Amino acid sequence: MSRTTHLLYLHGFRSSPQSVKARKMALWMAREFPHVHWWCPQLPASPRQAMADLLAGVAHWPADRMAVVGSSLGGFYASCLAQHLGCPAVLINPAVHPSRDLAQYIGEQAAWHDPSQSIFFDAAYIQELQALESPTPSAAPQTLALIAKGDEVLDWREMLARHQAGRVHLIEGSDHALSDFDHYKAEILEFLGLA
Repeated sequence: MSRTTHLLYLHGFRSSPQSVKARKMALWMAREFPHVHWWCPQLPASPRQAMADLLAGVAHWPADRMAVVGSSLGGFYASCLAQHLGCPAVLINPAVHPSRDLAQYIGEQAAWHDPSQSIFFDAAYIQELQALESPTPSAAPQTLALIAKGDEVLDWREMLARHQAGRVHLIEGSDHALSDFDHYKAEILEFLGLA
């Protein structure tokens, strides 16, 4: 894999570029890899719009030197982008069946990092997610999946079954947010060709 010069970070459902992991990665890039083009957008609630915005945003990036990192729903989007663009992706507790899991969140939802803000998750977004859910990833995906057995939101067995064709780090314990994210810094940077 080529060294990454363009890196995209995708946050999870109801999250934002202010998430702990997004801010930590932004800091790592600014301090240690200032030459890397960093983009961590606020994703719209509509999955179709999110994917359209992301594809437009990376349209002029060098395909052989870009990578994507995503957490939870952002991990699902990262997996979709990696398949579509053929780029490497780091997937942190990635959603596998978001159309099923997010069906209970239709309506107004408070944002995690600022409860005064909210998003509206429309029923139509479930169909948009279904359209993005492919049966299986490519035979040899360039992915590193960090999967925590202690994830309290998503089933680690589903994540493992979905992403086992790529590289997997199955983590004993931890949680959905991967609160011990710093422990995996070296592995993430090495996978991205930055270490």
